Amino acid sequence: MRDLDDLFEALGRSEFRRRFRLRDKEAAYLRDKGLDTVLAHARDFVDKRLAPAEPANDGRQTPMRNHPVFIAQHATATCCRGCLEKWDNIPKGRALSDREVQYIVAVIRHWLMWQRVE
Repeated sequence: MRDLDDLFEALGRSEFRRRFRLRDKEAAYLRDKGLDTVLAHARDFVDKRLAPAEPANDGRQTPMRNHPVFIAQHATATCCRGCLEKWDNIPKGRALSDREVQYIVAVIRHWLMWQRVE
């Protein structure tokens, strides 16, 4: 796992990761539901889609739209186990620890907070 400042500095150098922004629909959802509810969704998504040692459809399990967490996951490279391995040094092939799940949710939270400011 990486220091968040280091991670976001690296993500900022990625043309692909930088292009993600919440659209009106996702921003309205975040505003209407609130950050705590959206982060509860993030925890659930991570638990179900990323935490298993061999997630179903790994590399394709995270949609590209329709929920602020999905956009945040692509923006922060927390969308699949391959990206987690590449960007956060979290190895594939084993279940995520609770500490790793908490870290991923913290990364998503950090990005969502940044999006709310802009």
